[in-house]
Amino acid sequence: MAGKSWLSRRRTLLIVFVLALGVAYTASRSSAPKVDPAEAHRPSRLPDRIILTWSGDPATTQSVTWRTSTDVTTATAQIAEAEDGPGFAKKAREIGVTSTPFTSDLGDALYHTAHFTGLTPRTLYAYRVGDGTNWSEWNQFRTASDRPDPLTFIYGGDAQNDVFSFWSRLIRTAYKTAPETHFILHAGDLINRANRDEEWGEWFRAPGWINNSVASLAAPGNHEYDKGPDGRELSRHWRPQFAFPEHGPAGLEESCYSLDIQGVRVVVMNSNEKHEEQAEWLDGVLANNPNRWTVLSFHHPIFSAARNRDNKKLRETWKPVIDKYRVDLVLQGHDHTYARSNLVTGVNTRDTGTVYVVSVMGPKMYRVEREPWMTRIAEQTQLFQVIRVAGDSLRYEARTARGLLYDAFELQKRPNRPNRLIDRVPPAPERVQSE
Repeated sequence: MAGKSWLSRRRTLLIVFVLALGVAYTASRSSAPKVDPAEAHRPSRLPDRIILTWSGDPATTQSVTWRTSTDVTTATAQIAEAEDGPGFAKKAREIGVTSTPFTSDLGDALYHTAHFTGLTPRTLYAYRVGDGTNWSEWNQFRTASDRPDPLTFIYGGDAQNDVFSFWSRLIRTAYKTAPETHFILHAGDLINRANRDEEWGEWFRAPGWINNSVASLAAPGNHEYDKGPDGRELSRHWRPQFAFPEHGPAGLEESCYSLDIQGVRVVVMNSNEKHEEQAEWLDGVLANNPNRWTVLSFHHPIFSAARNRDNKKLRETWKPVIDKYRVDLVLQGHDHTYARSNLVTGVNTRDTGTVYVVSVMGPKMYRVEREPWMTRIAEQTQLFQVIRVAGDSLRYEARTARGLLYDAFELQKRPNRPNRLIDRVPPAPERVQSE
């Protein structure tokens, strides 16, 4: 018995020792210093934060923006039609670049923008950016068609918080789900603090090379605004790091714009300011619209999904124009929940042909306040959306972070009548918290 007692005590001491080692190891790991943001996001002579956008016709142009350190005295870009072998590089032409000095909270940098023009529709191109010695890799993109060919795009709401940690899997799964996507549409609050370079660095890092190959469109959210000498102002990062069209109302260049791509007029608006001016501008943009489909995107919802967040003034100012031109689809963010309407908006009973969506990609979550206009809702769920347009059909899917189908519908065009909406909601129950 004494021997067994001694063995038992010895076993107990061994267990205690192992547990102590584990606690000590965990403590040593948790006390590791965080990498200084200035070091983690320091620019160099090598191009980083490369992103494709459009400032002109997507069928014949492509814009690219990137960042370097201030050591770079000459920036350049090269482009050639892609080939199956490396010989294309010898045929590449050089493109002039605009460079903009920029000082963030972490230090100085240069942002560079090149506009590729005179491109051939539906053509695969290879490009690279650099200083003539230090280059990025050769990236590829395909120009849009100059006809209303089938179109696919990804849409997502607020990334905003813990962007690299939690948003990365969403944007990467979205691309894996729809690798044929022509562009990615961000409905505001890309980051949380408008002028924090660390957060913008995370936003660019999360998609990685996807930004180099697929064009992005973005609407500014309220978190892209910060205090300035004349009140709240758009992030100082916005215009240097993106190249969007500048034809919006005065003072909203590159934050309110429209593009036509393969039979779809995509209109991006800035819901933070100048609502009346944008309503007048939108009326003009939609009055002369030869496209079969119209999609709007902005940050603050016309119909809010979260509690105590109604945007009455915005609704009263913009919705009459949306109704007047029977906009097909309105894609929004801000409420950190998911809600999707049918064709009846909830304010009146007339079919306008418009579907309203509020969605969220990031980890910050609010509760839904269920309203009659809502057809499908979700709480505590990160979602991305894939929209496919072909002829008289627009198909919409909302998928979870695991790629599971959560919501779906189809819009069908009907001459001189509102769209027909066909619900394709999967049998899975709504993801809502118990009260």
